[in-house]
Amino acid sequence: ELLAPCPHGGPDLAELEELGVSPDGLLDFSVNCNPFGPPPGIRGAAERARWDRLPDSQATRLRHSLASVLGVSPSNIVVGNGSIELIRFLALAFFEHGDTVVVAGPTFGEYETSLRIAGATPLLFQVSEQEGFRPNPEVLAGFLKCQAKGMFLCNPNNPTGVYLSHDEVEGVVQAASESLLILDEAYVPFVDGAWNSLDLLGEGNLVVLRSMTKDFALGGLRLGYAVGSGPLMEALRKVLPPWNVNAVAQEAGVLALEDPDYPARCLPAIIEARDYLVSELTKLGLRPWPSRTDFFLVEVGDGAAVRHALLRQGCLVRDCASFGLARYIRISALTLPDCRRLIEAMGRLLA
Repeated sequence: ELLAPCPHGGPDLAELEELGVSPDGLLDFSVNCNPFGPPPGIRGAAERARWDRLPDSQATRLRHSLASVLGVSPSNIVVGNGSIELIRFLALAFFEHGDTVVVAGPTFGEYETSLRIAGATPLLFQVSEQEGFRPNPEVLAGFLKCQAKGMFLCNPNNPTGVYLSHDEVEGVVQAASESLLILDEAYVPFVDGAWNSLDLLGEGNLVVLRSMTKDFALGGLRLGYAVGSGPLMEALRKVLPPWNVNAVAQEAGVLALEDPDYPARCLPAIIEARDYLVSELTKLGLRPWPSRTDFFLVEVGDGAAVRHALLRQGCLVRDCASFGLARYIRISALTLPDCRRLIEAMGRLLA
């Protein structure tokens, strides 16, 4: 069976050239990263890294830095070339042909793609608009108890911004005694008042995924990590390719973690910008959906057409057709001045 490509946010340079839009002046609201960029001094990673040597396959220094910040053992951490790489290899390490794995959606398309590459069968559990895009944790737990070998659960969820509580997720984790829950927390640094999922690691077969490309704005370097029990992480290491994280990315991660509170200091301004967008879009007669993170859905009728029209004005948003939400776009907050430009562009479009 041929794999369908998994769409993502970010600019398509060929499309921009066709439209005559300069990539340098483009405002990218389609990718959910810290709009304030990396911490000061992070570019020193390129000078500190040894370019003439192969990188450390175990990312030892970075794992020790992460372990110190997270309060876990370095043996509980595996570092990847972005969290997408870890999603792919988690599927290969733990699932095989004949396994049914639940994907709670609408959500990130890489879960389904990775499972199909591994030969497993994705069971797509779609939550409707009428349910507020909020999955029932008891139903999710029931899948793990009855038929599923595992589950991918994004929390807060991309693209809906729904954030399940500690108790809700705990019930799902406890159901994973004979299966595996992969909890993707790529966007949890953008949640005001987030709870700590790592205290659930002893309650079931749980792997927590996080992405330093988001909160520390290292998307161009690609850096993510998985946290889980020693045996689960050892199984994951066996399928990872050697030297999977380059030397500059490893140094950048170590440098970033010298200031672990940087994302938290950026968060109030990010939330302010998100709330500004929600308020102004509502004034324009649109319907932004409630979200606990830095991005949110907006119902616009024809998401692809609105994306195209805004792109002509130098603003890129995410068309949500690939999530099964063709009537929606997803917008991620940038800085307030940039958000004002998007509101002006949307106002011209609606007028």
